[in-house]
Amino acid sequence: MSHPPRSNRGHRERNGDHRHHRDSPDDRSSSQPPYYPREADPAPKRAREVPRVEHHDSKCTNICSRRGIVLICAVLTNALVLICVVAAQLVQSGLSSAAGLGGFDINSNFNLQGTELQQVRDLDMQYSQMRAPGIYGGIAFSLTMGVISLLFVVAGNKPPHLMSRKLLVGALVFQAVGAVAYVVAVGLYLHFVIRVNSTDICKQRERLYARNGYTWMNCDVSGADAAVALFGLITAILYTAGTVLTIQTIRGVKRYLQERKRREADRQMARGQPQRAPLRAETTSV
Repeated sequence: MSHPPRSNRGHRERNGDHRHHRDSPDDRSSSQPPYYPREADPAPKRAREVPRVEHHDSKCTNICSRRGIVLICAVLTNALVLICVVAAQLVQSGLSSAAGLGGFDINSNFNLQGTELQQVRDLDMQYSQMRAPGIYGGIAFSLTMGVISLLFVVAGNKPPHLMSRKLLVGALVFQAVGAVAYVVAVGLYLHFVIRVNSTDICKQRERLYARNGYTWMNCDVSGADAAVALFGLITAILYTAGTVLTIQTIRGVKRYLQERKRREADRQMARGQPQRAPLRAETTSV
């Protein structure tokens, strides 16, 4: 009579052990998936905010690239060529022309009277007219090249792969032609100046000025003309360097576009394969 309750107690104890085993926190922690804090979830949002910050600084970084810096330097040297061309005209125009600009009074600072004064004025006018084609040509050429270079600098405010291919090719052609054109222009300018200085008008003008102590007013190539040639050659070197950098940029953009097409093709091929892979995983788990 006493055995059945013991068996019931044994069953209860066994059932209780199993219940206790089911309600144990260790078993819950092992059966449930691990808990991860949700503080790590906003990480992708932070990662998305990074390109936005780079996008705001992209214009400055693209303009100040190696190719952009070379073009900016070319704009500055074009401006220096323009300034030196104008300075050469003002220096070589003569004291009578400078007096006409209001710099000084020629009658008080120049010991010439009568026919000599009239001869100096006539010779200065003739000499200035002979130099006029070179001066006007130099101003127009340097101003045009500087403005076009500035336009290409402003147009380069985008990454190279987002720029139009025609724009890159146009910059390449412009810089290549500009390098050759500047070398030719410097040679023509010096040839023109030397030819004008070898005329009889320049020789007579030099003798008249030398009588009154102005020996620096001679028929040699002036420092301003030499500065025009110097800055012109520097500009040609800058355009040559810009041509090389533009070629490298075009090649880099071409490789980037090919790589992007290849990646897109790989993604399209990979989209069809993962659709079958989850089905196989579900059947194996079941």
